[in-house]
Amino acid sequence: MDQAARQRIDKWLFFARVLKSRTLAAKFVAGGKVRVNGDKTDQPSYPVKPDDVLTISLERRILVIRIVACGHRRGPAPEAQALYEDMTPKPTGVDKLVVSKAAEREPGAGRPTKRDRRKIDMFRNPETDD
Repeated sequence: MDQAARQRIDKWLFFARVLKSRTLAAKFVAGGKVRVNGDKTDQPSYPVKPDDVLTISLERRILVIRIVACGHRRGPAPEAQALYEDMTPKPTGVDKLVVSKAAEREPGAGRPTKRDRRKIDMFRNPETDD
């Protein structure tokens, strides 16, 4: 494969709209948050080519992307999505965000009244009688 079919990883991340700017992409790669074919890279100038698999550690999720093509510009979203194939595994039931039931109220219950508040205080501190 010739050198023309390769592209800098920071430039590719910017063109594919994974990150907002090329400078941010360079800092992201330099921080060691990107793997190419399973190998950690910390050089923004690392050349990537089609069929490389990128593992990207974002703040709240991990993306697994297979490069389909090198970009020529940062175009609209459909053009950017044509540059890669998303191979990220779907979240299972355990990985989903768990919402606690303690914070939920019955519909129409609203906020506690003064009387309810006094009962709650009496329940929490039975020793103090006002």
